[in-house]
This record gives sequence, structure tokens and C-alpha cells, in this order.
Amino acid sequence: MRVLLVEDEPDLGAAIKRTLTQHKYLVDWVLDGNDAWAYIENKWTQYTLAIFDWMLPGISGLDLCKKLRYHQSPLPVLMLTAKDRMEDKVAGLDAGADDYLVKPFGMAELLARLRALQRRSPQFQSQELTVGNLTLDYGNNIVVSQNTTGTKQEISLTNKEFQLLEYFMKHPNQIVTTEQIRNQLWEVSAEPISNVVAAQMRLLRRKLANSGCENIIETLHGTGYRLNLIIDK
Repeated sequence: MRVLLVEDEPDLGAAIKRTLTQHKYLVDWVLDGNDAWAYIENKWTQYTLAIFDWMLPGISGLDLCKKLRYHQSPLPVLMLTAKDRMEDKVAGLDAGADDYLVKPFGMAELLARLRALQRRSPQFQSQELTVGNLTLDYGNNIVVSQNTTGTKQEISLTNKEFQLLEYFMKHPNQIVTTEQIRNQLWEVSAEPISNVVAAQMRLLRRKLANSGCENIIETLHGTGYRLNLIIDK
């Protein structure tokens, strides 16, 4: 899952990003509201959660929420703030925030709030994604393949391999470019490595092949890749 973190306190931002990364979130961290809106508008990235500090340089977290809802974005937002008056909480929720967390807070509570947002959001209602003979189990972070006789086999993947397969399964039988993969599965601020996608593809394909799923990801030279699966109508 990809999270947009907008927090201008360096120590707190670094601590939040470190905690989320340890719990297998992909985090883009920015320090001001203007940069945050540029990330949101980037057609290459799709966020599943956002964490906004209320007081930010440029566009405030409150105004970011308002802009999101004005553009009819359903992106779940957790607002962070030192403001603890009831009227402030009401203002944040009325602006479009889905939840409100008062500083200082513990990282365990932050993670719990994010899990609660995921449960309430329609895009997270299902704990599994099944396409063809592959099933992603989000609750246990595992992948299961099923052969023609009905035998199931668990495939052990790293977090990045899991994210890569998930991206393909959300776009089955579609051409996905290397640039689309790089921008969705790596942080925007990460230094680009020319062969990082190809390297991850080799690792994922090898594990799929070892589990009886050979050749389901096709390379389209000069274009990208395609996950070829038979999908039941």
C-alpha cells in the first residue's frame, strides 16, 4: 500500500516513515502542502492512504483535504495536529479528513488508526484478490496458486515482489510499462536505477515458475510487460 505523508517536522516525519516502512507500506514523504498536491496530481502514482499535518508550509493540511474533496477524491486521510479543541476536530472532519490524531501520539496508535481507515474504505473491503489461478491474501501477505487439479501451493514473496504481482493482478491482460511500474512501486524521490524493474521481474518470475506458474508474465520488448491469465466471466 502506498501512503502520502505530509509532515514538516523532520524528526517526526522520519519516525513515521520508518515505522510505516517497517510495516510494509510504501511511503512518499514531503514537507509542504504544495509538494503534496503535486504528488497527488501525478498521474503515475496512486495512493491508498494519506497522512496530513494540519499546519504546513504552502497549502495547509486542512486546505489539502478541502481540495481533495472538491475534486471528489475518495483518498482516506488521517489528520495530524497539536490542535485538540473540539471545534478544531470538527473543522478537520468537516474539511474532509476521515480521522484525527492529536500530537503527541504513539506509533502503535497511528498504525491502528490506519488499519481502521483501511477497514472502512470500500477499496479495502476484500482481504483477498483473486485473478485466474492466483490469490493474494492481504491479511497474511502471502500468495497462493491453484493448479488444474485444485491443488493449492503457497508462494513465498518479498514485500516488493508481492507489490509487483499485486500491480499486475490489478491490471490483468493489460500492457504495463516499465515506467508505470517504477513510479507505482518505488518512492517518487528514489534515485532511478535503470534495471531495477527488470531485476525484480526476474526474481518474481523465478518464484512463480518454481510454483508451476511458468510464463504467465510476458515481456513485450520496447513496450513493457503483460500478465496473461484466464479470467472467469
